[in-house]
Amino acid sequence: MRITATFLDEISTDIPHQNWGFEEWDKDFRAMKDIGIDTVVMIRCGLERWMTYPSTIIHKECGGYLPPVDLVDMYLTLAEKYNMRFFFGGYVEDREAWNRKEGFDYERTFELDKRISAEAWERYGHRKAFKGWYLSKEISTNNKPIVHEFVELGRFCKEISGNLPVMISPGMLGRKAWLPTDKDAHDLDFERHYRDWDEIMGTIAGNVDIVAFQDGHVHFWELPEVLKINKALADKHGLECWTNSETFDRDMPFRFPPIKWEKLLLKLKAAEAAGIKNTMTFEFSHFMSPNSFWPQAGNLYKRYQEYLLTVNP
Repeated sequence: MRITATFLDEISTDIPHQNWGFEEWDKDFRAMKDIGIDTVVMIRCGLERWMTYPSTIIHKECGGYLPPVDLVDMYLTLAEKYNMRFFFGGYVEDREAWNRKEGFDYERTFELDKRISAEAWERYGHRKAFKGWYLSKEISTNNKPIVHEFVELGRFCKEISGNLPVMISPGMLGRKAWLPTDKDAHDLDFERHYRDWDEIMGTIAGNVDIVAFQDGHVHFWELPEVLKINKALADKHGLECWTNSETFDRDMPFRFPPIKWEKLLLKLKAAEAAGIKNTMTFEFSHFMSPNSFWPQAGNLYKRYQEYLLTVNP
């Protein structure tokens, strides 16, 4: 099982910034390419007032700070240099938006997201590497307003771009979705997970193409079963089932170090056994790259290189 895609987490909610410029990003894209990564997914184009490109809409309507560098242009340039696909991630006005069920104007947010997607397509849609969309909100259960947005925004993005694929990366409502000390944490309810995602996938099918579940929210011993459920439901509803094999370690009492290689290997093998063909990760540059500020990430890269020598092309 090979990792062939990674998120680009330039505007993060909980990970230290590495302050890279073009030279550092070029070096990192080369390291990705060397281990077979062919798809990069910008996890979001903006978060609250921060943004990756000089969006007129985010600047004027959300008080966004104009960035000193157009990172979308940079990522597209590097993706084209290394023959990779680039997926454009949307805007997140409120980092808790996907968890709030009351007192939040979902319709206004959807209209904002739609106009930002149109703006991005007008600016970058002609670029060779622009090959898809990522809907940046994350859910673990059947949050109907967000599911509705997946349908409508996914449909809109496909319409303006000639049916380019649309991806989401949901969570799974297991114990490790919380901090280790959270008293509300509980193990995954398999029946609820099946019920929720059977309905969600049936609703989004046709407007979302790829569902890449985050694999770090559940116990390792729960993972084989839930991956099989995810794959079976995706097959039932005609969606591509990927796994988002997280390369950071949720078992630590702090956020977040690179994962132990043995744990990543276990997760890759579980996905392969479930019949999943595509693996992406959150996230190469911080947690798996030889260029990361974490020295352990470079060691993880070496262990993964050794592993690649043992698997079939």
